[in-house]
Amino acid sequence: MPQPPAAGHDGARPPADGPGPRPSGELAIETRGLTKTYRGGQLAVDGLDLAVPRGSVFGFLGPNGSGKTTTIRMLMGLIEATAGSARVLGQPMPAAGRRVLPKVGALIEGPALYGFLSGRDNLRRFDAADPVADPRSRAARVGHALERVGLAAAAGKKARAYSLGMKQRLGLAAALLQPRELLVLDEPTNGLDPQGMREIRALVRELAADGTTVFLSSHLLDEIEQVCTHAAVMARGRLITQGTVADLSATVLDSRGHGRLSVTTPDTADTVRVLKEHGLTGLEAADDRVTGELPDPAAALDAPDGGVPLDLADLNAALVHAGVRVRGFGTERASLEDVFVQLTGEGFDVAG
Repeated sequence: MPQPPAAGHDGARPPADGPGPRPSGELAIETRGLTKTYRGGQLAVDGLDLAVPRGSVFGFLGPNGSGKTTTIRMLMGLIEATAGSARVLGQPMPAAGRRVLPKVGALIEGPALYGFLSGRDNLRRFDAADPVADPRSRAARVGHALERVGLAAAAGKKARAYSLGMKQRLGLAAALLQPRELLVLDEPTNGLDPQGMREIRALVRELAADGTTVFLSSHLLDEIEQVCTHAAVMARGRLITQGTVADLSATVLDSRGHGRLSVTTPDTADTVRVLKEHGLTGLEAADDRVTGELPDPAAALDAPDGGVPLDLADLNAALVHAGVRVRGFGTERASLEDVFVQLTGEGFDVAG
């Protein structure tokens, strides 16, 4: 559901995250105790405290039904919160909606399109609804938006004949008719083929590089991991954690000890044997790759024999000494799937 277009953005990017709460002026979105309860007592969002830094690509992560879309609808003033507060671009919502929404582009629960109109004419309608849009440059804005989302060749086709992926692209084009300070996207790659997903991810990176804050809701872990700088994890209406993607991954690695080792080799059986002898656990071999959990360095120091933490260089040397042909060797970075499972104890729909 595209929002009215806007006047522009300042292009500023925030400083690196530091300890403690961020000043409100550095946040594109901030919520305090945001709660939504529907009739019958269904608690959709429960006391949400969210902090989205300006200039970030923020992944709002959670399985379907976790409260993501309900949160976005409250942020955009489409539904009222039961309790708590929300600020968007430093202004209270929904009270400041008329001032805020022209600076926000949004695609929520799929675009609202006129099926009897072409893709180009749909965008013309959206642009004409913007009170600050100059009619003299409308054709150029519409053409540029269509180019950015890869729909220029299908611009004359009726919207009712568009595939789901094409409709998603057209909705995104409507959100991009004017420069934005904030872009809110709810499942933007829904219905897209792999190539379309890559193109949308590239577009999100381009927008972020121009200074636009992008708030990206998705249930696809790999999508958020590839494009986002920050993320929040939702489950059953509650915020589980939030922070930079790197910090979330590091937290999981720290909780596991030293992380997970990956060795690429054609000699998987010998690799498993050597790694097991050196204290690795959870060993798995698939094709030409062996992975395993490295022992906790702190546990080695506390051992009765006064052991020392395992040195990765020594472990690599031990593999080579055993005749293992090592073609790749290193520790893995924890994925967002690891983060989610570690924090919630639940599985997650990684592929969609």
